[in-house]
Amino acid sequence: MEGYVAQEKKTSQIQVVRADISHVEGIAQVCMDGWLATYDGLHSQEYIDRVIEEYYNYERIHKEVLTNDENWYGWYVALENGQVVGAIGGGTTGEKCGEIFVLYLDPNRRREGIGTLLVDCFTEIQKEKGILGQWVSVAKGNEKGIPFYEAKGFVKQFERQDLGSTEEEQAVYYRYCRNI
Repeated sequence: MEGYVAQEKKTSQIQVVRADISHVEGIAQVCMDGWLATYDGLHSQEYIDRVIEEYYNYERIHKEVLTNDENWYGWYVALENGQVVGAIGGGTTGEKCGEIFVLYLDPNRRREGIGTLLVDCFTEIQKEKGILGQWVSVAKGNEKGIPFYEAKGFVKQFERQDLGSTEEEQAVYYRYCRNI
């Protein structure tokens, strides 16, 4: 979605664009930093490291940036002066059912409207594809994500254990949904 621009504060302009190869390192860094800032103390270091290694590595993100199909719409990034300050990715999980699979910001840039800008942009993309319901998973205890999504109109539907967590870790996440 070229040209989706929002004025942030009075000196900074944030632009959301579909990610390309030049953004891969920035996406990986924002996701790693955001994951650490969100889950440090909430999950074991082993679990945190395992998730970062599996999902936020250069090779995986590189492949995902190049992929665009009915289930994965690709990565979109919030850029400020060419630097990635936030990233979002998602797709579909069923007919007319969309999902935000990932959303992270530079932890030092929270409360500047960047997350809202990314979600609004991605929601418009999903609407253009005929999506009527939008889902997201949020870890139980994530006091950054839960209020954010609830403020956007997402409603908690149920909770589930993360299949990637060990029995000792018992990482639980909430499933949220909203109509779009």
